[in-house]
Amino acid sequence: MIYIVTIIVCILILIFLRIVLGYDLKQIKLLAKNEKLDKIVSKFPDNITIVKAILKMLGNESVKIEEDKESKTCLYLVQGNKIIVANVSDTFSRVQTMAHECLHSIQNKKTLWAQYIISNIYLLYFAVISAITIFKVIKNPIIFLVILSVLGLIQYILKSYLETDAMIKARFLAKDYLEKNSIGTKEEREMLIKEYDKINLLGIPATNYSLIRNVILKVIIYSIISLTILKI
Repeated sequence: MIYIVTIIVCILILIFLRIVLGYDLKQIKLLAKNEKLDKIVSKFPDNITIVKAILKMLGNESVKIEEDKESKTCLYLVQGNKIIVANVSDTFSRVQTMAHECLHSIQNKKTLWAQYIISNIYLLYFAVISAITIFKVIKNPIIFLVILSVLGLIQYILKSYLETDAMIKARFLAKDYLEKNSIGTKEEREMLIKEYDKINLLGIPATNYSLIRNVILKVIIYSIISLTILKI
């Protein structure tokens, strides 16, 4: 019975958060498409040049930079102090994206390492308890469900803090980069920053919703496994 209640409560929480946070993936994707701005930004320096310039502004030039033309996702990897620059040259948001990853590189290293370690422990723990529950090694999974929820909450808090912090500051850092390097006209820069504000307005709550959704979905999945396999 407790697992049925857990599943229902989790679903209701997801519905509630989706409504109050205004999560709309379709609208976000539409906002990211702007042919006029894409054309303007296509004349800007390449991504590697932008990253190097922003890191210099931040006084953090020790970061390694690696380009991955097969990827569409830019990343900062704390374990290698490295920024992976993805193939995003055709999008107007790339300056803000580069600023976002550069900001990750100067965030508190203890927090970055904690998030990295907890995330990996969390994923491994979820995989292990799911497997041993399926094979009926676990007879009373409630304590494992509680631990899963706590780990998920800690992982969410750390990840949410790091992402929200970088998203908010990236807009201002991108603006400083464009102005200090006289990239584009004043009108073009103003148009870009205006769109970056729109992206953040939708993107910040959407990112937080996605992060907490991933945590809640794991709780739902493990509850279904426990309910189905152990029939309790």
